[in-house]
Amino acid sequence: MQKNIIHTNLAPEAIGPYSQAVEIDGFIYTSGQIGLNPETGDLVEGVEAQANQVMKNVSAVLEAAGADTSHIIKALIFLQNMDDFAVVNEIYASYLHEPYPARSAVEISRMPKGALVEVEVVAKKE
Repeated sequence: MQKNIIHTNLAPEAIGPYSQAVEIDGFIYTSGQIGLNPETGDLVEGVEAQANQVMKNVSAVLEAAGADTSHIIKALIFLQNMDDFAVVNEIYASYLHEPYPARSAVEISRMPKGALVEVEVVAKKE
């Protein structure tokens, strides 16, 4: 098994011992992306801004792997507060097109840097 490590400066640098994404046999496994601005390293303010930044970061990582959001087959959304689900869902959907990937959404108590939303995806290159 050969792992291809995916990296782009258009998404935040890893803040721990992990890669932005790993590709194996055409499958792309992204690490969770939070709403960090890749230019400043700062977390953007508010759930809407974070959700948009998260999806921009996910898109940048996929692009670096030679894919895009249409290649996503599974997504996992972490929310600090499930009351934010509707707004995050709307923003998430604006980055996708039918047929939509499988998805889970869960509420968790804390995320890195106090993020309000985090998204990780699995995609498959054609």
